Amino acid sequence: MKTIDLNCDFGERFGVYRLGQEEILSYVTSVNIACGFHAGDPLVMRETVQLAIRHGVAIGAHPGFPDLLGFGRRMMAVSPEEVYAYVVYQIGALSAFVKAEGGVMTHVKPHGALYNMAATDAALAKAVAKAVRDVDPGLVLYGLAGSELIRAGQAHGLRTASEAFADRTYQADGTLTPRNCREAVIVDEEEAVRQVLMIVRERRVRSVQGTEVAIDADTICVHGDNEQAVRFARRLHAALQNEGIAVRPISPIDKAAGGT
Repeated sequence: MKTIDLNCDFGERFGVYRLGQEEILSYVTSVNIACGFHAGDPLVMRETVQLAIRHGVAIGAHPGFPDLLGFGRRMMAVSPEEVYAYVVYQIGALSAFVKAEGGVMTHVKPHGALYNMAATDAALAKAVAKAVRDVDPGLVLYGLAGSELIRAGQAHGLRTASEAFADRTYQADGTLTPRNCREAVIVDEEEAVRQVLMIVRERRVRSVQGTEVAIDADTICVHGDNEQAVRFARRLHAALQNEGIAVRPISPIDKAAGGT
C-alpha cells in the first residue's frame, strides 16, 4: 500500500501572538515545531511538544533564521558556519523540551528562507545536514524533493524525506514559487487536493508555467499558519484515505527498509 506522511509547521507563536490551531493535529501525522528563532518561545515550545505527544504525532525541529520580525521568510546573507550553529542550537533547544516531556524527536525540517536557500545552495545544504548529523544521526532530514538539501542529507548518511507542498505552487525548475508572487499560495482546497493526489499517485506536479515537473514525495506539508490549514488538512487526510493511500509518519523502520 502506498503511504504518505502529512506534516505541518506548528508552534509558530511568540508571546501573546498566536498562529496555528490544535485541531490540525487530528489530521496530520508529523509536526515541525518552531525553535525560537523565527517563532516560538520557551513556553510555546513546551506547550507545543505536550500537544504533539498528546495527539501522538511525530515531533520534529523546525529551525529557521533569527528573524522574528520577518517570520524567518526573509533571505539573509549568512555563512555555512553560521547556518551550522543556528541549526545545532535550535535542535538542541527543542530536544531538551522533548526529552523533558518523555517524547522522542524524529526529524528536522528547516523553515522559510533557510529551507529555500538550502534547497539550491549546496554549501548551506551541507551545513544543515552536518548539523543534523552531528546532533543526532538518527534524525530524518526533511527537504524539498529533488533539492540540494536532500542530496546533502544523503551524502552525510542521514535518512531523508523528500517533501512536497499542498498549499504552495511550483516553478518549472521544481522550486517553490516565491511568496512575493501573487500565485505563490494555494487558497482553494479542491486545487490543493488535486495537486496532492497528482503528486502522490502520478509523481508529478503542474508548474505555474503550465509544464509538468517530476516529483517523488515521502511527505506532504500543510502550512499551519494559513487560515485554511485545518480545513485543508482534514480534506487532504480524507482524500488520501479514499484513494487507498495510508497516512502515517515516517519512521526509522521505513527508512531502513529502503526509503529515500
